[in-house]
Amino acid sequence: MKMESLDELLAEELKDIYSAEKQLLRALPKMAKKASSPELKRALQEHTEMTQRQVERLEDVFEALGKPAKAKTCKAMQGLIEEASEIMGEDASPAVLDAGIIAAAQKVEHYEIASYGTVRTWARLCGQEEAAGLLQETLDEESQTDERLTELAESFVNPKAEEGGNEEESSGVSAKKSSGGKKSSSSKKSGGIKSRR
Repeated sequence: MKMESLDELLAEELKDIYSAEKQLLRALPKMAKKASSPELKRALQEHTEMTQRQVERLEDVFEALGKPAKAKTCKAMQGLIEEASEIMGEDASPAVLDAGIIAAAQKVEHYEIASYGTVRTWARLCGQEEAAGLLQETLDEESQTDERLTELAESFVNPKAEEGGNEEESSGVSAKKSSGGKKSSSSKKSGGIKSRR
C-alpha cells in the first residue's frame, strides 16, 4: 500500500498500536501470575484493566477518524512479549524474577510511550483534535504506569533482588551497601528506568 499523506500513515500506525494493546492484554495476566511481590502483582493486574480501557479508547479514536478499528500485527510488541516470556522462564529467585518482570514491563511501557506520543502529534498536525485528546489520555496513563514501575523497582524490588544475590554469592558484586541508607548503584540496573517526556 502506497502512503501519500500523514493521515494514511496515522491510520496505519494506529492499526499497529491496536495490535500491540491486544497482545499486551493476553501477556499481562501471565506476568502478574509470575510476580511474587504483592505490589507488583497488583500493579500488573491494574494495568491489565487499564489496557482494556485503552483498547476501547483506541476504538473511539478510529471512530473519530472515520476508520474501521483494525489491527495490523505489531512485530515490536511480539518481540517484547517474547523477551518477557524468556525472563519468566528463567530459574531465578522470586525477587530477581520480579526485577526482571519490571524491566520487561518497562520496555513495553517505553515502546507504548513512543508510539502514543507519535500518533498524538500526527493527529494534531492532521487537525484531528478529538483523536489527539484521546491519545493524550492514554499517553498520560502509560507514563504514570512507567513511573509506578520505577517506584516499585527502586523502593524495594531491586534492593531485595540484590540482597538475595549477595547472600547466595551468585555474583561478584560487592555486598557492601552505600552509607546513609542510600541505594547502591547496582540496585537500579534492572528496571527502574526513568522516562522523560
